[in-house]
Parts: sequence; structure tokens; C-alpha cells
Amino acid sequence: MPDSWDHYSPSTQNESLREFLVSAELYVSSTAGSALRKPAVIKKKAEKGFTGSSTIDESKLREKSSLGLSKRLAGAGQWRTATCKLLEEGDRCFLNIYVDEAILYQTVYLHLLNQTDIRHADSSLFFRKDCVGLYCIAGQRWTSSHVAEPIYLQFANSDVCSTWLALLRSYAIPEIYGRWFFPLDGGSYRMWRQIDLNVDHGRNVGISRTDTDNAELPQDGEADADVSCEIHLNDIICGRTTTKKRGATATVEWHESFTFPELPPFDTLDLVVWREKKVSSPKVLGYIRIPLSNFRRGELIEGWFPIMQTHTGPAREIQVGELRLKIRVDEEIVLPYSAYRGLLRTIQSRNFLDWLTELETKLKLKSISTAVMSLAVANDTLIKQIQDYATREVLESSGSHQTLFRGNTVLTKIMESAMSWYGKAFLDASIGHVLRRLCTEKIAIEVDPMRSRKGTKELERNVDLLIYWCQEFWNQIYSARCKASYVAYSKPFAPLWNRRQRETTFLPSTETFPKQSVSAFCFLRFIVPAILHPHLFGLYPGSPPETVQRSLTLIAKVIQSLANLNASSQKESFMSGVKDFITSSLPAMTDYIAAVSAPLNDPYPSNPVMAAARHNRLHIIHSLRERSVNLTVLDREAIPVLPHLLDIPRQLAVITSAVIRSSRDPSLQQHIVALKGTPVEDLCNKCFEVEEQALIRVTQLASKLSLDRRRPSLPVIDPQGPGPSASLASLDRIPETPKPRMKRKTVRPSTAPSSGSPSRRFEIDDSKMPSSPRVFTRSKGSDEPRSPPPPSADPTLKVPRRPLHIKAPSTDSVPTFKSATSPTKERPMNSFNDLPDDTGKRKKGGILRGILRL
Repeated sequence: MPDSWDHYSPSTQNESLREFLVSAELYVSSTAGSALRKPAVIKKKAEKGFTGSSTIDESKLREKSSLGLSKRLAGAGQWRTATCKLLEEGDRCFLNIYVDEAILYQTVYLHLLNQTDIRHADSSLFFRKDCVGLYCIAGQRWTSSHVAEPIYLQFANSDVCSTWLALLRSYAIPEIYGRWFFPLDGGSYRMWRQIDLNVDHGRNVGISRTDTDNAELPQDGEADADVSCEIHLNDIICGRTTTKKRGATATVEWHESFTFPELPPFDTLDLVVWREKKVSSPKVLGYIRIPLSNFRRGELIEGWFPIMQTHTGPAREIQVGELRLKIRVDEEIVLPYSAYRGLLRTIQSRNFLDWLTELETKLKLKSISTAVMSLAVANDTLIKQIQDYATREVLESSGSHQTLFRGNTVLTKIMESAMSWYGKAFLDASIGHVLRRLCTEKIAIEVDPMRSRKGTKELERNVDLLIYWCQEFWNQIYSARCKASYVAYSKPFAPLWNRRQRETTFLPSTETFPKQSVSAFCFLRFIVPAILHPHLFGLYPGSPPETVQRSLTLIAKVIQSLANLNASSQKESFMSGVKDFITSSLPAMTDYIAAVSAPLNDPYPSNPVMAAARHNRLHIIHSLRERSVNLTVLDREAIPVLPHLLDIPRQLAVITSAVIRSSRDPSLQQHIVALKGTPVEDLCNKCFEVEEQALIRVTQLASKLSLDRRRPSLPVIDPQGPGPSASLASLDRIPETPKPRMKRKTVRPSTAPSSGSPSRRFEIDDSKMPSSPRVFTRSKGSDEPRSPPPPSADPTLKVPRRPLHIKAPSTDSVPTFKSATSPTKERPMNSFNDLPDDTGKRKKGGILRGILRL
């Protein structure tokens, strides 16, 4: 929580110091690395087998192909140790990246970047956590190589990653509009965008279809090929699925989810489907191109999306399968904090769990729990409100105390979210290493004779193997119970454990209740589900193979029985062999529950390494607070608040839009009428007041821009001039007319809304899509963009103009925006061999209704 760092004020800091250093891992592609000296390789003796120690090289586990890494990643690049030095010079800020301690690899001009150019890199991109991507174009950096590609940095842990992400974004340009009307606020509003994508499964993958009746079966040797997907946003790769086997029925199962927050204005979402075989190089199977402007904001769209493959001949494009996708596109106007004060007072007048209960039951809102919980975290009342709500639920419950917290209630859902919020590092320390080790070695355990169909000796060997791995899991779980860096995880459990010291006459067994309550939350709701589904908790890329999944299921059963403090709870007779292990581990389990539930008096024990890391974080926080005093309101609020990267106005904007959409849903009008005189009605009124303020600001900006259209041009900002907060971000530019491009046929899923389109198929005119110059994808030969010298060497350099975007918070879609013309435009992959379609015309649907058009 924020208060945990507020108690430490670095009084001896040099206030004039604006220099920061950090060690990180830098991704260097093969092309860029060819110009650098190869790193020294230190050979070590190979370890004999695996042990339960944490000294095993995790990077070796990550790089194994069994983790689902694609063959395309082999030899694509390497991670090298780097030193990042951030240096502030007046209104300018530079990030120097050194490799091999002394070689300057790149210099990034942070004051020329947009904040959306600095964001988390999805862990699926390299199967690494705590990575930040810097997406620079020519003129925004100096590089020693001639390769224009994003910069990816991996930090030591999540705390360092969050701290440096906030620091880097604080020097970049926020996406703020309308600084003329509200000079004290720094603008009218800012924008926030996010895309949630779930790649579920595919059918008929690789089977070409010229029409709905005829199908061409895969060729010999194609049925067992591996299939994976790459995800591109605005022609920039931002994620990838794991590689899965395609069976004889041409079906592929992924069930993988992706979240891409803090996005710039987006155009299209592309999924490139790859086919890989052992004896040949990977090939593009097809692609899915999805125009994001056609999606209603804030609504989950699910459907079958066709995989298209480019062909020569009259067909030009044929369908080669379908993917089941779930897509949610969020785009919100974020007003200054002052605009939400009335709404915030209303929310803070009650327990946030009471709000979630009523919003879920009366307005059918189930996706704003994180936004509402963030308000309690920022106010440092999360634990107290959970404790108060839990006390009421215990007193009002008529059920057994053994099943009290096992239901799927609002309390249990929030406890899960709280454990995930505070316990990501704790979870990885508890089971991450041993779980990845089991999956990497592809351990197959089966003790059920009906499933195994093997002899007695083989079953006994499997029982011994199960006990061994259960002991390995339990050893790591127990060893992580008191690690000082994870003590924040104990906060949600402390109130439940402390109930033991109160008079509780309403429960039959007051001594065992706290233990069973904590174990129910800690294991039943957190650790055991992570063992069963490691890919959902970020512990393993993709779902494990079926045999490994069965091993994890058996281990999860044993660990849950141990957490129940009952050695005789195994119902299956074939699980009786683990009874001795559970019995001998019960005392340790009791000690474990007490350890994770007891808050420590000093959350920061004397540890030189942790003290140094904490000192560096506090130095950055102190610097951010000093600099924020001189920023305008919107510029200051655009910097996320550490340590959890909170953005309270953004969360309030999300709540406002969700409540307004739900209150206008025709199917909920009977529920809305029944809300008269209730607190929910007051909440809805506050949300509509916020929307009214947003519409006023949007109208003012639209009128101003309409007048500016009559003027010849707007002034061009010199990058060597004043800082971004004073000049560059203060103008909303009218974009130039983009260069005409070829037209492409795009197929929408049958379940996607198409308000004004009578057909399920429609054509998109790419000339009306944005033409972003920021392309970081594969290229051929001389087509690869090269980085020019730094801005100081080119006085005629012009800063790229930002796209025009006007949108009310309750509207469903966004207008098509345009950007400056780019001399060249690359496609995301070699598979996009687009052919011109002279007869294609864009069909005008009703997707832009309700939008303020200029």
C-alpha cells in the first residue's frame, strides 16, 4: 500500500539530483547484436539432477522448448545484462542504455515519447515477467545499430519494474486534449485504452474451404503439425500463444488470455497463425484481421473468427479454419480528479463490498471489482473493510463454519483478488520453481489402477513418485512462509486469524475456526488453484500436457488434504498411500498458517540487499513528488501512483461508464425502477453528473477544433524547445490526409454487432484507417527502417502529430482518426500479401452514431 513507503522519507537526499541507475536485462535481436561484441560465456559444471534448492538456473527452464516456445524464437535474439542511466537536463530527459558496462547501446529521448509508448510488455512475448517495452520511432532515440525495433527491458522484480515504469512515464507526454479551456487542470481530459483477448480454441485449422460445402483435408504429415498465434496491435507484435499440437481432427486448444493496457489510439488487431513442423521451417498458415473501431466499448464479444490465407487466382483469399475468440475493447475519457469528487464521496460512504454486492445483483455488473477495490487500496482501507464485512457475514451466516468461506460470494471473490493483488511474488516463491521444474521434466504420475492399467509394482512406484513431488511442493511452500519481501501477503489473513482472540460464542469450535478459515482462503482459493491451472496465474506459459496436468491434479489433492488438517480426508482408496506424508506434515502446516497470518511489527528487517533496493525506490518516489508540484493537474494525475501503479481518476472513469451502460440497458429497466430511493440510485445520479461534465468538455473542444479547421495550419513544435508539459502536449493537432492505400476485405465474426450493416461480410477501405509510422515487425532487406542521428543533428526534425480523438464516455465506438502520412508502410508479417480490390467499397454502418463528429 502507499502508506508503507510514506513512513520512510529520505531526508539526506540531494534535491537537485536527477540521475537514476538500475541494472536490467536487455533484449538484443540477432540483427542488432551483430554490431555488438558477444558476451563472455562462463562455463559451469552441470548439476547432477534437480534438487529442491532455489539455485537452479530459471533461465534454462524458460528457454526449453517444452515451455511452448516457438521455433521462430530460436536464434531470434538474446538477453544481455545492461545498465540503464536516466539523466534529466532541464526540460529534457535521456535514458542511456549500456551493455557490457561500458558500451553505449542506445539513448532514448524520453521527453519526446508519448506515455503510451512506455508500457508493460506482455509476458507471453518472451515468456518473461517484469518486462517494459519502449516503442520509439526515428528521431526519438540514438542507436549504435541500424535497426529500428522496440527496446525491451526486464527488471529484477515487480517492485523495481513498477517503480521504473512510473519514472519513465513521468517524463513522457500524456495524451491530453483541450488545454485551452482548462489551463489550471492542464486540459479537458485524457484517454485510456485497453484490450482483453482470450484465444480459446480453433477448429478446421489448416483445412481450406472454397465454399461451405467443399473441404480440402490436410495433406499427409500435416495433421500433427504445431500451431501458434502471434498477436499484433497497430502492426506491432505484442503477444503470442504457446505452441500446441494440431490433432487429426484439425482442432487446437489454447484457452489463453491476454490483457494489453495503456494503449495508444488503435486501428486493427491482427492474429497471425503459424504452422511448425520438425523437419521444416515455420510457415504462416493464415491471419485474422479485426478492425477495432467496429467493437462496442466495454462489451465482451465472443465468436468464431475466420482464418484467411492469401492466394493467387480468382479466389485471392480462402478460409483455412476458425478461431474462437473473446474480445473486449475499453476506451475511456478520464477527467481531472476534481470532477469525480462527488462520485468518490458516495462510494466511500459505504463498505466497497456492499457496493459490489448491489452492483452485481441489481445492475449485473461483474467486471468492475478491481476498479472499486483500487479505491479502497488507495485509501488504505481495504483490509479494514474486508474485516468488517467478514465479521458481518460470519454473524449473519446460519451455515457451518467449515463451509462458510467456500461459497462463491462477493467476500470470497474479493479475497481472491486481494491475494492476487498482494501475493503474486509470494505465490511464485511458494510453488513457481518446483512447478516449472515438474512441467519441464514432463513428470507423469498415475496411481489410479483404473486409469493406469498397469501392474502393482508400477502403481507402487507411482505412489512413491507422488509422495516425492508432494514433499518437494510442500518444502518450497513452507520455506516461503516468512520471507520478508512477501509479508504484505499476510494482510488479508490477519483479521481472520485474530478472530481467535475474541469471544466467539456463535461457532462450535473457536480454536480450529481461524486455522480452517485461513487455509480455505490460502490454499483452496489461491495455492491449490495455481497448482491446478498454473497458466492462469502466470506461473507457466500455456496449459500443461494432459499427462502433466494429471500429475498436478494428484499433487493438488494431497496439498489440499494437508491444508484441511485432516489426514483421513482422502476419499479414493488409491490415495491411501499418502496418509503417512499428510500426518507427518500436519504440525508444519499449523505453523505455516500462523506464520502467514501474523503481521510483523517491522515489515523491513535489516537486510542490506533489501535496504538498498528500498532506498532506491524511495529516492525515485521522492523525486516524483518533487517534480509533480510543478506539473498541471492532468499531467500529474497521468503519472501512476506507486507502489501499485494506481490511477484513481481512471478507475472512477471505468466505474462511471460501466454504471451508465448498465443503467441504459433495456433488459434491466425493471431493476432500475426498483432502485428508486436506494444508494444505488444516488450512485447512478453521480455517474450521470460526471458524464454531463465530460460532454461539456468534449463539446467545447469540438467547437474549438471546428474553428481551427478554417485556419491555414497550426505551428510546428521544435523538439529542442521548451519541455513537453509546457508546449508539445498543449496542442491538439489536426492530422494531415493520409496517403491512399489498397482496400482489403475483412470478415467479421457472426456474433459481432453490426448496427447498420445488413450483411455478415463487409469490406474495409484501408485508406480510412490510420497509417501509423510506428512499425516494429519483420522486414526484408532494405525495407527495414533505419534510425537517423539524434535530434540535435537535424534542426528540421518535426515531431509526429498526434491523432485527433473526440469521444464521449458513454458512446459505443470511436470515429476513424488519421495520422501523418508515412513514406513507407510495412505489413505485420510476410503473410499479408494484400492484393488490390478495385471493386471494394466501404459500407457505412451505424457504428459511429452518438459520436461528436467534426
